[in-house]
Amino acid sequence: MKVYEVQKFGLDALTLTERPDPTPGYGQVLVKMRAASLNYRDLMVVKGLYNPKLPLPRIPFSDGVGAVVAVGEGVTRVKVGDRVAGIFFQKWVGGELTEEIAQSALGGAIDGILAEYAVLHEDGVVRVPEHLTDEEAATLPCAAVTAWNALFHAGNLKAGDTVLVQGTGGVSIFALQFAKLAGAKVIATSSSDEKLERVRQMGAAETINYKQIPEWGKKAHVIANNGVDYVVEVGGAGTLTESLRAVRYGGQISLIGVLSGGKGEVATASILMKNVRVQGIYVGSREMFAAMNQAIALHKLRPVVDRVYPFHEAPEALKYMESGSHFGKICIRF
Repeated sequence: MKVYEVQKFGLDALTLTERPDPTPGYGQVLVKMRAASLNYRDLMVVKGLYNPKLPLPRIPFSDGVGAVVAVGEGVTRVKVGDRVAGIFFQKWVGGELTEEIAQSALGGAIDGILAEYAVLHEDGVVRVPEHLTDEEAATLPCAAVTAWNALFHAGNLKAGDTVLVQGTGGVSIFALQFAKLAGAKVIATSSSDEKLERVRQMGAAETINYKQIPEWGKKAHVIANNGVDYVVEVGGAGTLTESLRAVRYGGQISLIGVLSGGKGEVATASILMKNVRVQGIYVGSREMFAAMNQAIALHKLRPVVDRVYPFHEAPEALKYMESGSHFGKICIRF
């Protein structure tokens, strides 16, 4: 089968090569991949920024969808012909994240799905909503589950709450869509007026251009009438201070990304004095994925796909992600 390998770090070093066709063992399923989607983590993995000590070679990418074409002995959860996605953490069925579960992340700790075929344990796949295209379904395992977890599991979002989303990448756009389903008010930030217009069309009540208003946290605090209830924090160290200004007393910041860096000064006094909960969000479990899929199917929600690349142009897809020009998700069609 054709497969991409990270044989050495760097976008130009991502190698399209061949591996023997895999066969499923006991409890495993063989998935013929149809589509994949990119996350910022994938870019970091390929460039060697995610884990410089990552054992190589490694098949990258965590998010994809395909058809089950063979099953091993003992498989009962899925059957041949089912359209499934792999879950980000192959061992996180439910409950809390543990050290063992953290070592089962596709495209990082273990081989990912940027290949024509993938063998996954039956416990590590979920059926995807029927109304979605393959590319749309491929966007769900990381970005969508992360946003769902932040708002409805780590959080307790309800109608009338206010949610601040940063930028227009995958997690932020899913958070906007899910918040609207719940009847919440959304404030969105971006450095692009064009992108802010698009999020307004999607239902964002208020928008802030953070290049024009560097202290956007104060602006969001005023807009939300004494602070937002939830911040979907994808920037990291470089944006956390403004998020602390934006959030209300007793509010929650879901710490998800490190787009602006992984280290920096944190106003810990603000966390203390405002009684703020800062919650790390590392994707989510299969149970969360299944619950989210029910909501997506019920409301016929459609993920936002910015651009689709053919399989042989995976390096170009990563370069496009690196440019930061995308709105929503970038996908690869097999």
